[in-house]
Amino acid sequence: MPLTQASSAVHLKNATPGFLSTPGRAPTSVTVHPVALFTILDHYLRRTDAQERVIGTLLGTRSDTGDIEVRSAFAVLHSETAEQVAVDMDYHHQMYDLHHKVNSKEVIVGWYSTGSNLNTYSALIQNFYTQETAPHQAIHLALDTGVEEGQKAGVKAYISSPVGVSPKPENCVFIPVPCELRFTEPERHGLDLLTTVASGASDAYPSTDLDILERALSSVSEMLDRVLSYVRSVLAGEVKGDAAVGRYLMDTFGASTDELEKGAFNTSLQDTLMVSYLANLVRSQAEVSSRLALVRAS
Repeated sequence: MPLTQASSAVHLKNATPGFLSTPGRAPTSVTVHPVALFTILDHYLRRTDAQERVIGTLLGTRSDTGDIEVRSAFAVLHSETAEQVAVDMDYHHQMYDLHHKVNSKEVIVGWYSTGSNLNTYSALIQNFYTQETAPHQAIHLALDTGVEEGQKAGVKAYISSPVGVSPKPENCVFIPVPCELRFTEPERHGLDLLTTVASGASDAYPSTDLDILERALSSVSEMLDRVLSYVRSVLAGEVKGDAAVGRYLMDTFGASTDELEKGAFNTSLQDTLMVSYLANLVRSQAEVSSRLALVRAS
């Protein structure tokens, strides 16, 4: 649907309206959940050939410490030309009202766009969403799909800060904010099921608890093999090591080592052995009772 002068869009031009500066606490970290990520990717796949990028609204929660969780998102109609960028405000507000009725805890935390290009129009859209999230600062989530040559797929988060003696909406600098992808256990199981179905496996739906346990152990073993292969390749000089991956591995295995030293693993192992012992004991008692009943009946 093209955005024309007669539409319900707000036209953000390089004019002289005042830059809205919000005194809220600046976001310190951004966490993105899979639902929001899949929504952005689906919006990108459904774009028209004339669109270089797509934008939309991010919904989530924010804490008093500045941590922001992006839990969902929805697409917003927009149009970019050499003279202006237009955003459909009515569609944006209607979609937010519908989401707010379903989940009142999720609020507008910022906006997203595909691609890594930050230009004047990005600053204008950022100013628009800053007004929507006032008195808090709006975040900008830039998703690089990796389809362009020389660019890696990834997600980056930014906040804006005005620059100049007399700040204007188009005059701002984007400051990176730590961003990570995180999913809960139900989301993990859903992603595993989607991956299994996409791979064409015939036993996509495990029938027993043992099948689920076997699949989980196989998945952990495969992940450990990939990590071990990557570490060996870096040590051998075959591939260039990624500092972010190295820090993540250090934090992950460091935390696991601390838990082992505290005896968490031993406690869990003892609980597992106790459950197994009780199960065997109940099974033995049931078998003895059935045999005694047969003896009495004879």
